[in-house]
This record gives sequence, structure tokens and C-alpha cells, in this order.
Amino acid sequence: MDGVFPSAAAEAAPLSAQTPARWQTMGNEEKKAVVHEEVKRMYKLPANSSYATHRLRVLNKILQLLSAQRTISQDEELELLFAGLRL
Repeated sequence: MDGVFPSAAAEAAPLSAQTPARWQTMGNEEKKAVVHEEVKRMYKLPANSSYATHRLRVLNKILQLLSAQRTISQDEELELLFAGLRL
């Protein structure tokens, strides 16, 4: 590891491997792309998996929250919420 972020590894890592610090440095579109990749990963799991079903609900809610217009204080609060989640 030669830099602060292992760029290729971080881009390919599942959402659960993303660190809160890395998540905070991402732009809104990059966050959406990462969440969409995780959604694709969940669709590869069995359709009757309760884990996948719950995870998809959480991921869809995250996408909904990322798409909504927010004030600066709401944006900061959302960042704190995401930092507390183990995604």
C-alpha cells in the first residue's frame, strides 16, 4: 500500500469493506455507484435469502436518502448515520 487509499482495491471492494473515512471522502455520485454495485452483489444471492432481502431494503433506503435534497446540517447528520452503519 503506497498511498492513503488503495485505489484499485477500494474501488473493487464490496460496500462492507469500505471504511467510514473512505465513505466520507466520496462524492454523492460515487456513493450511489458503490451502493448500486452492492445491490448487484445482493441480486447474486438466493432470492429467498432473508439477509439479501433485508440488505436490499437498506440499500434502497440509502439510495432514496442520497437522492433527496438536503440542507447542510441534514447532510452532516446523514454522514454521521452512514458512518455508524456497518455497510
